[in-house]
Amino acid sequence: MKKLCYVATIPAVVHSFLRAHIQAAAATELYEVTVVCNSVDRHLLDGLPARLIFLPIERKPSLLQDVLAARKLYKLFRDERFDIVHSIMPKTGFMAMLVGWLAFVPCRIHTFTGQVWITQHGAKRVLLKWVDKLIGGFATDVLADSASQRDFLVNQGLLPRSKVRVIGAGSICGVDPSRFRPDRQMRQDVRDELGIPQGSRVILFVGRLTRDKGILDLAAAFPLLVKEFPDIVLLFVGAEEDIAFGKIQATSNVESECLHYVPFTPTPERYMAAADIFCQPSYREGFGMTLIEAAACGVPSVASRIYGIVDAVEDGRSGLLFEAGNVSSLCMALSKLLADEGLRQYLGDTARVRALELFSVQKITGEMMHLYGNCSNNGEKAKDGKSVSP
Repeated sequence: MKKLCYVATIPAVVHSFLRAHIQAAAATELYEVTVVCNSVDRHLLDGLPARLIFLPIERKPSLLQDVLAARKLYKLFRDERFDIVHSIMPKTGFMAMLVGWLAFVPCRIHTFTGQVWITQHGAKRVLLKWVDKLIGGFATDVLADSASQRDFLVNQGLLPRSKVRVIGAGSICGVDPSRFRPDRQMRQDVRDELGIPQGSRVILFVGRLTRDKGILDLAAAFPLLVKEFPDIVLLFVGAEEDIAFGKIQATSNVESECLHYVPFTPTPERYMAAADIFCQPSYREGFGMTLIEAAACGVPSVASRIYGIVDAVEDGRSGLLFEAGNVSSLCMALSKLLADEGLRQYLGDTARVRALELFSVQKITGEMMHLYGNCSNNGEKAKDGKSVSP
């Protein structure tokens, strides 16, 4: 039995993006699975068929804490002699790939889900860009969760095209149609819980409340839309990060019944089922998993035209794309969908078909298991002293 270890910063990431892979790997009985992350919201990992190891890995940079966590991770890797280590997120990617290389882990996989340095400037941008380049250098296998992100990484000189690949048509884990689906009863229940009239048109955002997600652009656009469509509601779902919901309220400056907020939830599908339009106005995304989750619920999207998102949303077929950071363009796209129920229905139906055909969890997870199998075989060859291409 091979020893497979996943490394992430927080349990929420494991729950949202890695759970299906962990379950599939454990079900094959070919892998003994371990998950390493910090212990914040550890209850999200309940029922996971894996050994859980909690290390004090902070999300924000902390030199002393990061060095201590890296030392513990190195000892774990040396003691356990994992066959495969798979990391996600920049900090744990750098830590796991470097420590895995030092500990002679034969198969070191990292998944890029977007580049944090895109919205940075000066020395910070250069430093973060070099971190991504080092992650790719220490990894034996690099995954991008969209074809456009892969092309971006190659064009920026971070990785040779031969080293980075995309699983299936993209996404890190695919979408589960048994969870994400149209559900009239769920739609009604969520609206009743939040006090949203059943006849209102709901615009939904799901994700971290951070500037890079473009949520202040959405907050600025909303009062302009309310003038034209008085019955609309804007719903934000996600943990506060560098933007508090109070900042969104102040920017929107609309009546409280028009604006709703739900903190982080492990069941985003409930709120997607209650929505009419999903909005993702990000400045950077590796793919945009929530876009295909909303699509599987039959909800059309309005999203920024950036790498990653252009793979998740087919403009004019599963949603509408607009220029990132352009509030006027965002307003126009949302207004077009709000005004045309037939267009919403058409885009939502097409989005669901596309999501299930291209991004089903079974398809993406199956290809990931195939990658692990090839990686394990290459690792065995490396242990035998045979030449193995990275």
